[in-house]
Amino acid sequence: MNGIRTITLDLDDTLWAIHPVIRRAETRLYEWLGECYPRITQMFEPADIWEVRQRVMETHTHMAHDLTFLRHTVLIEIATAAGYTEFLVDEAFAVFDEVRNDVEMFPEARPALEALAKRYVLIAVTNGNADLARIGIDDLFDGHVSAAMAGAAKPERPIFDVAVAAGGASAAQTLHVGDHPLYDVHGASEAGLRTVWVNRDGAEWPDDYATPDAEVAHVGELEALLGDD
Repeated sequence: MNGIRTITLDLDDTLWAIHPVIRRAETRLYEWLGECYPRITQMFEPADIWEVRQRVMETHTHMAHDLTFLRHTVLIEIATAAGYTEFLVDEAFAVFDEVRNDVEMFPEARPALEALAKRYVLIAVTNGNADLARIGIDDLFDGHVSAAMAGAAKPERPIFDVAVAAGGASAAQTLHVGDHPLYDVHGASEAGLRTVWVNRDGAEWPDDYATPDAEVAHVGELEALLGDD
């Protein structure tokens, strides 16, 4: 794979498994709400909060790319419904955010990033709100683009355009690496980037999208894939 100068990397489910992390973060937040604002947990079961979230997403479709905004809005709505007029939403979000950024990276991820960072400009690209400094990998990236920053989420083109600009090379000289066929591979390809699909589970590629330029089982295979380019 020749001519690559910048590598843009998805984070969640590419460098670490995100679903167990989110479950732990939401459980801790719910426990904290029960300790500090007990009327909320008396009124809302976790499933009820999920229904509020769905309603908030439908009401604020123009902000669907900003997960922090959505979670803040949900917290304010359930606190207001429970009769709390003085609710510290930032403090509540911080409880969630602390656990959300306590991730366990896949074992090959950091060594792979360290090797790639010596040869390429690395840009993190995420729809989520991972904090690279708190996770401890900010030293390995030259930039970080989130959906909230770009005003659009993957697979929309604007977030990839922002990532390409951050990397300083052309789209054709930029390789996007990620686990999601639509959000990562299809979105990046439509924006003119080259693509690698991280297929940890040995899934079949969906017929709906053009195939990626390459496929790996994990990011530890990227260095060999890229060769001496």
